[in-house]
Amino acid sequence: MPHARPFLWRHRRVLLRLGAWSLVESVQTFLVGICLARALDQGFLAGRTATGLAWLAVAGGSILLAGPVLRGVFGQLSALVEPLRDGLVRRAVGQALRRAVADPARAARVERAAVSRLTQQTEIARDSFAGLVLTVRSFLFTAAGALAGMLTLAPELLLVVVPPMLVGLALFLCTLAPMAAAQRRFLDADEAFTERAGALRGQLRDLVAGGATDAAAQRAGVLVDDAAASTRSLARWAAVRTLALGTAGQLPVVLLLVATPWLLDQGVTTGALMGALAYLVQSLMPALQTMMTAVGAAGSRLVVVLDRFVSAEADGADGGGTPAEETGGPVPVAPPTPEGAPAVWCRGVRVSYGAGTRPLVEGLDLSVEAGERIAVVGPSGIGKSTLAHVLSGLHPPDEGDVRLAGRPVSGRSPRELARERVLLPQRGYVFAGSVRENLAQLEPGAGDDRLAGAVAALRLGPLVDRLGGLAADVDPETLSAGERQALCLGRAYVSRAPLLILDESTCHMDPVAEAHAEEALAARPGTTLIVIAHRLSSALRADRILVLDGAGTALGTHGALLRSSPLYRDLAGHWNASV
Repeated sequence: MPHARPFLWRHRRVLLRLGAWSLVESVQTFLVGICLARALDQGFLAGRTATGLAWLAVAGGSILLAGPVLRGVFGQLSALVEPLRDGLVRRAVGQALRRAVADPARAARVERAAVSRLTQQTEIARDSFAGLVLTVRSFLFTAAGALAGMLTLAPELLLVVVPPMLVGLALFLCTLAPMAAAQRRFLDADEAFTERAGALRGQLRDLVAGGATDAAAQRAGVLVDDAAASTRSLARWAAVRTLALGTAGQLPVVLLLVATPWLLDQGVTTGALMGALAYLVQSLMPALQTMMTAVGAAGSRLVVVLDRFVSAEADGADGGGTPAEETGGPVPVAPPTPEGAPAVWCRGVRVSYGAGTRPLVEGLDLSVEAGERIAVVGPSGIGKSTLAHVLSGLHPPDEGDVRLAGRPVSGRSPRELARERVLLPQRGYVFAGSVRENLAQLEPGAGDDRLAGAVAALRLGPLVDRLGGLAADVDPETLSAGERQALCLGRAYVSRAPLLILDESTCHMDPVAEAHAEEALAARPGTTLIVIAHRLSSALRADRILVLDGAGTALGTHGALLRSSPLYRDLAGHWNASV
């Protein structure tokens, strides 16, 4: 309602015009029953055929009002519905962009659900809102016209008709909450299946090659079963809604017939009884049935879909972390919590591409102390990037436990993890916007002094000056791969995250620039640095080196690994030969 009230207030003139057309419709409903009763009592039953025909002519003339009324109603309806759809589309696009900027590594995998929100769910909201406005408006004004007509004919008619209608409506209202819950479960399953299907489409070759198609199909089948279960729940509550419809729509007719002798004793005329029956059968029952169907189905879908848009916006509205202090110099980094816990801690970690495939890493035990610098080396395709994703919480391990600063990475939100670590991939992602916005992407509250400190520490001054300063707009297409990586390194420096993981994110820079960047990042107070190394020099600068060798690993200093690891000796010899 906090979101609905401003929308309805902005379109109050449309609502007033819609109400005016609906009032004309209620007048037409009122006249039909009145004219039929007068035609019988004052015309045909009194032996005055001409008078009866005249009243029927008035009723027929009132029916002709339906065409112009519907035209006016639909004209105002479009002026109310289309702005809602346009607003939801803008919301969906804005939410997807904000989440992509806040967490680029996760966006491609998670925001596939935004496709469902942008297309299917906006159309559900548009159609449901239109149907809801149309039918609820019709029922309210039709009921007003019909009940006013019965009151005019004989107040006793209301004693028979109104109580069962109220009971049926109350029973119907009791079904709305569980139907909305079932609809919410269905949309959850739909989004999850959309995300899963999008992920599988790009993994088919690997799944077939690794013999993991059955497991993938089983996981997708669970999502299909969830959607089917929610659909069955909707069907059960629809049956209860049908009972409510019978109580509110059919029972008044039965009671009217049963109470006819009593009504005649009370002085109710035959024409009044026929008029009341016409009100029930021709006006109230169709309007009530249509309204219950629309509110029960379209109404619950609308509430659930709008709730998802509002909830998604609320989840993303507080992004960006705590605003940073406007200070210059090296970025102060919060100590790990709990106090004294390793920056990275792994036990029994097993990682593979899927069920039945050979593990990339198996039984990994690793403890990286705060402030330590670790290099990860191994042949191409051995799983170094996958391990980086596991350590950063982007990819869950098949087995084992991973903790950052003493807390498990599993079950934590992307925003929480973003405060703990920064993962820089090989490809430097620079966005259209100013230099300032690119550098402060991970710390939106950072001031110019802090950004200038990062520029100075990483020697980005010539690049920033060439681009036109911090306020200048960046065209990513005009930057070289090395320049994009340099700006991303500046972004990581500005961040408050104590753990920085560089996944070959300096591979397009020359060795001197790479060495300076690693030293500057490692010198940031409280920083723990993990480097996926592609040069021997990165390994030599590290405190310890982790060697990935198939499912096995080796950890130690450069000298110790030369003695104990044949693979590391081969890699070191290859690097030396290529210098």
